[in-house]
Amino acid sequence: MSLVIRNLQRAVPVRRALLRARVDQIRHILGAQQFDLAVICISNHHIQRLNRTYRAKNIPTDVLSFPFHENLKPGMLPKASSRDELNLGDIFLGVEYIHQQCEENKEDYNSILTVTVAHGLCHLLGYKHSTEEEWQQMYERETQILQEINRLSGTHLQPLTKNLF
Repeated sequence: MSLVIRNLQRAVPVRRALLRARVDQIRHILGAQQFDLAVICISNHHIQRLNRTYRAKNIPTDVLSFPFHENLKPGMLPKASSRDELNLGDIFLGVEYIHQQCEENKEDYNSILTVTVAHGLCHLLGYKHSTEEEWQQMYERETQILQEINRLSGTHLQPLTKNLF
C-alpha cells in the first residue's frame, strides 16, 4: 500500500528516493508491504517537542514511532477488519539529531537512517526494549532485518539497540 515520506526540515539533506527504497525493502522483509506507513523527517526542535509531549523527555532523539494498532504482540502483523485499518502508523525521524550523531561517531548518515527506520518499524509491530527480555526480542528481529538488507545491498548495518543491556 502507500508509503508517504515527508521531509519537514531543512537542517540536513534527506535522499528521499534512497530512503523510500530502503523503507520498501524493510516492509517487504517484514511482510508488511500491504500496510500504509508514513515516515516524517523533522528537526531537533520538532522531535524534542514530540519527545517531551509523548515521553516526558525534553531532549531531541533519533526516532519516535506512533503505531496505528496498539498492543500488538512483537512481530505480529495487525489484523485489519477494513481497508482503513491497513495502516502501520507513523515514524518520525529526528534527522538533524541522527546527522549530528553520525558526525560524532563517524558513521554513514544514510546507513544509519536505514537502521533507524528498521528500529522504528519494529516498534510499530509491537517490539519494545524496556526490559532485557524485550530488548533481546527486538535486537534479534532488527538483526534479521538488517542481515537481509546487508545480503541484498552489500552493506554492513547493525541494530541501534546493539549495546543497550
